[in-house]
Parts: sequence; C-alpha cells; structure tokens
Amino acid sequence: MTRTISVALACFALCAATALAFMPSPVSAEIACEGAYGGHLQGIAVDEDAVYWSFTVDLVKTDRQGKLLAKVTVPGHHGDVTVHDGKLYCAVNRGQFNREPGHADNWVYVFDADGLSLLAKHEIPEVVHGAGGMACHGGHFFVVGGLPEGYEENYVYEYDPEFRFVRRHVIRSGYTRLGIQTACFAHGSWWFGCYGNELLKTDESFKLLGKYDLDFGYGVVGLPDGKLLRGMSSRKDGRWTGAAAVVPMPAPRPGADATK
Repeated sequence: MTRTISVALACFALCAATALAFMPSPVSAEIACEGAYGGHLQGIAVDEDAVYWSFTVDLVKTDRQGKLLAKVTVPGHHGDVTVHDGKLYCAVNRGQFNREPGHADNWVYVFDADGLSLLAKHEIPEVVHGAGGMACHGGHFFVVGGLPEGYEENYVYEYDPEFRFVRRHVIRSGYTRLGIQTACFAHGSWWFGCYGNELLKTDESFKLLGKYDLDFGYGVVGLPDGKLLRGMSSRKDGRWTGAAAVVPMPAPRPGADATK
C-alpha cells in the first residue's frame, strides 16, 4: 500500500511538473516594447510565449516582458495583427483609407510567428474603405477598417481559413472616427477599438451591446479572468514606441444606449 501511494505521488509530481513546463509565461501588468520604430502602434497580438506588435512599417516580436526577439521592416500600411496556429496575420492597405470604394488596396499578409518571415499574401478587395484591423474567431478571420465621414455604421468582413469571402457584417454603432482600428473576440463578446477614446462591444452576431470611453485604438487582446490587454503608443524624436497594459473589464459609460 505504501509503495502504491509513493508511485502515485511520484506520477502526480511528474505530471504537475510537465504541466507547469508547458504553461504560458505570464503577461506583465504593463509591457514596454523594446525599441523605437518608424510608425505608431497599430495593434498587438499574444500567444503562449510572445507579444507581437505592428508599428505600421515594422513588425516586432517580444517576450511577454517586452524583450525584443525579432523584428522586420514591412511596407506601409501594416495594421492590426492576430496570431493563429503558429502564424501572424496582418491587415494591410497599400491604398487610401476612409474613402468611397475604389481607393483602397487591401491584403492580409501572413508571417511565420517564429521569425516573422513572410509566408503568403491574400487579397481582400471586399474591405472597400481600407483594411486596418483583424481578428480570428472560430477558425474564421474577421477584418475591420476605415470609414468615410457620413456613415452611421461600421463593417466587419468575414473570411474562411483560405481567405475566401463569407459575408459582410454590420455594426450599428453610429459614426466612429476613421472607422475601427483594432478587434478581438474575448469573454463571449467582440471588442472593437476606435480612435477618439471609443471602445465598442458587440455580441457574437455583431449586435451592439455597449460603448466605452476608453482608448483601445492601438490594440486590444483578451486575457484570462475577464481582463483585456490595451495597446499604447507615443512618439519621441521622430520615432514611435509601444506599450501594453492589463486592464479590467470596462464599465459602460453613464447613459450609454447601445440601441441607438
């Protein structure tokens, strides 16, 4: 009996040690991305071991404490990013933003998440106002982007894993400055970061649930325990830096009516 208990305890200890070895490294409460870059932060993504930063003309990979692991210069405009199955996906517009259809030149560029080498490019002409952000949910990719003045709704473009167009979703959000910059699905809801201190929350079918006076226009990522990771960017001596902070689930702004 004693020998059986000892063997069981030894197996438990081995399993626990193995599980700990494969647990993702923790995200620091605030991460400062090492280095300065040629454009402001457009978006962030996180996997088990790393944080990915898009600085418009530079893609950067750091560990979860901000130490530089890899970087690559890219053509503008590289926007928000998402990481999935060992690949980093970036919304790219080689044309103009926030114009009527016919002025954008939209792509999704795919990079190896390990060393940031370019693997593929997928054209996505359906995003007519300029592709600026993206997220992955349920095996599909969702792209957001610019918006001309005068529009009272935002658009989310859904693609299958091979980037075949599925459908366009409508968010009845009212006008948001330059459309939507960043996106993620977390804690059962969609979150969309806009310039001008506006964060949108929708359900899975893109029905607006709330608006928040918060600036997630430089990056939004879902974290465990109901938290979000918020991207931040600042300029000094002509170069841009990036940071990210863990924040609790936001509270709706007073008097906000998601039905309007």
